[in-house]
Amino acid sequence: MTDSISLQDRLARLPTWLRVILVFLLLYLFLTGIGLLEGGIKGLGADVTDSLFERVASPVAGLFVGVLATVLVQSSSVTTSTIVGLVGAGIVSVEQAVPLIMGANLGTSVTNTLASVGSIRRPEEFRRAVAAATVHDFFNVLAVIVILPIELATGILARAGAAISGVLVGQAGTTFKSPIKEAVKAPVKAIEGVVEGVIGEGTLTGVVLIVLGIALIFVGLAFITSTMKSLVADRLEESLNRVLQSGGGAVALLLGIAMTIAVQSSSITTSVLVPIAAAGIITLPNVYPVTLGANLGTTVTALIASLATDRPEALTIALVHTLFNTSGILIFYPVPAMRRIPIRLAEGLATICQGNRTLLPTYVFGAFVIAPLVGVLIFG
Repeated sequence: MTDSISLQDRLARLPTWLRVILVFLLLYLFLTGIGLLEGGIKGLGADVTDSLFERVASPVAGLFVGVLATVLVQSSSVTTSTIVGLVGAGIVSVEQAVPLIMGANLGTSVTNTLASVGSIRRPEEFRRAVAAATVHDFFNVLAVIVILPIELATGILARAGAAISGVLVGQAGTTFKSPIKEAVKAPVKAIEGVVEGVIGEGTLTGVVLIVLGIALIFVGLAFITSTMKSLVADRLEESLNRVLQSGGGAVALLLGIAMTIAVQSSSITTSVLVPIAAAGIITLPNVYPVTLGANLGTTVTALIASLATDRPEALTIALVHTLFNTSGILIFYPVPAMRRIPIRLAEGLATICQGNRTLLPTYVFGAFVIAPLVGVLIFG
C-alpha cells in the first residue's frame, strides 16, 4: 500500500516547518536553473543562438511558439521563466519576447479545459464545466487580439516595463548586481565546471547546461507547487467556496491572485473551479474573476526568475507579463458589457459541446496544437 501513497500525501505528512524549508530550497533550485539556462545560452555562441531564435522575429510566430511551449510543458510558469532567462542572456530582445509571453498566457488555458472532460458523461454538468473552463481561454484570446496589435504599433507595455525596471535596477543595456544571482553563483559555477570537465568547452556544453537549467526550473516549480498545495490549498479552497457563494467580484479576483501566488500555478487555481462550477455550486460570472486573478498571480514567477539575472531587460519582460494581464483585466472586467463577452462566448461553446461532446477534444487539439503549429509554419 505504501507505493500507492501520492506525493501530495507524503508531503502532507511532513511537519509544517519542514515543508516551509523545503519550499525555500526548491526556490533556490529553481533560481539555480535560471542561472544555468542563462550560462548555457551564452555558451552556444552567437551563430547558433541567432539561427535558433530567428523564428521568433515574427511576432505572430513568437505568439504561437509561446502557446506550443506551454502546452508541451503544461506550465506557463516554466515557459515564462525560460523566456526571462533568454532575455536575461541577451539572446531574445524584449520586443521579441512580448509575443512569446502572450502565447504562454494562451497555452496555460489548456489544463483547465482538459479538466472539464471529467464531467463528459453528465450533459448538464459537462456544459457548466466547459463554460467554467473556457471562459479563461476566451479571456486570454481576446486580451491578445486587443493588446498585441496595440503593443506592436506603440510598444507601450515594453516602454512601461522598461521605465519601471529602470527605476528599480537600472536602464536597459547596463547590468545590475543581483543579490539573487550572487546567491546561486556557487552551484551554477560548480555545475558548469563539472560539465565542462566532462565534455569540454563548446556548443555541446551549452546545450547540456540549457537542458539541465530547464530541468531544474521544471522540477523546482513542480515540487514548489506540490509542497505549497499541501500547505495552503485546502484552506484556500474553503475560502474560495465561501467567497464565490457570496457573490465573488473584486474579492474573488484578489483571492485568485493569492491562491495562484501561494501554489505557484494558475492551472491549479482554474482547474479547482471546474468541478465546483460543474456541480452548480458557483455560477460562471463568479468563476470569471478568479480566473483573472489567477492570470495575474502567475506573473509573480517570472518576476522572481528575473532576479536571477543581471540584465534590467529580464525584469522588463517580467513586468510586461504583469502589465499585459493587468491591462486585460482593466479592459474586460470593470465594464459590464465587456465583462459579458468572454462569458457569452464560453456559454456558447459549452452549449455546442453539450450537443456534441466529441467537439471538446477537437477544440483542444485544434486550438492548442494544430493552429499554433500551422501558425509557426506560415509566419515563422
